[in-house]
Amino acid sequence: MQFHKIFIFFILIILVLSCSKKEEKISLIEEKNLEMQMIEAYNEGLEELKKGDVRFAAKKFNEVELLYPQSVWAARSTLMAAYSYYSQLYYFDAIIELERFLDKYKNHPRRDYAYYLLAICHYDQIVDEKKDLGEIIKAEKYFKIIIKNYPNTEFAVDAEFKLELIKEILASKEMYLARYYLEREKWIPAMNRFKKITNDYDTTIYIEEALHRLVELNYKVGLEDEAKKYAALLGYNYQSSEWYEASFKVLNKDYVKISKREDKKKQKSILNRFKELFN
Repeated sequence: MQFHKIFIFFILIILVLSCSKKEEKISLIEEKNLEMQMIEAYNEGLEELKKGDVRFAAKKFNEVELLYPQSVWAARSTLMAAYSYYSQLYYFDAIIELERFLDKYKNHPRRDYAYYLLAICHYDQIVDEKKDLGEIIKAEKYFKIIIKNYPNTEFAVDAEFKLELIKEILASKEMYLARYYLEREKWIPAMNRFKKITNDYDTTIYIEEALHRLVELNYKVGLEDEAKKYAALLGYNYQSSEWYEASFKVLNKDYVKISKREDKKKQKSILNRFKELFN
């Protein structure tokens, strides 16, 4: 009896071992089939991308991730899906793919590229600085992440350039609002907008006009010392500017008379020299 129990036990062990070997063999076959399907799907995605059918290409890239989520190709395929959408200006779909990639693949070596493409997706949607503030802010946010976290990449170089352009866009928005208030004689709101330009966007092309307007408005409301302060700042940095000349006229009412008198003197001296040629 004891012998039978031992025999059955050994038979059971043999059966378990044989079953596990079969299962291992089956799983290996399935894994190979999945890998082949994954490669085929990825190649199909590339072909469709070349043809210009970006939606179908993205679908094939997404299949790769579904078929073999643990492989190195899964993350790569997500990026390719995002690029496929971006290449034909499907920004919304591209952004979804990129945000999913950044959330899922925390340690992937191409996160710098994902952030850059995400920033560009928002940046390219800026059409009107007066309406697209949300896209401007998001693009600025992601470009700053690139510069901070990936300073030695080629993406950081372009990110710095794009941030300078974004500054110009934001400054132009402030200038638009400032002029709007100025035209309606709302002096204080206008001054606040011009001050924002001088404080936050002093490297943009709008700084000279903003300083002049602050001279003009402060003088208008009776704050002559403030007006002179902004005029001095304008003169120190942009003395050859037409805006400095305009500010000088605001603070020196007899500027035009003096200029005319000097012009007449010059004209007389030239005439005198001309006459001397014939003497």
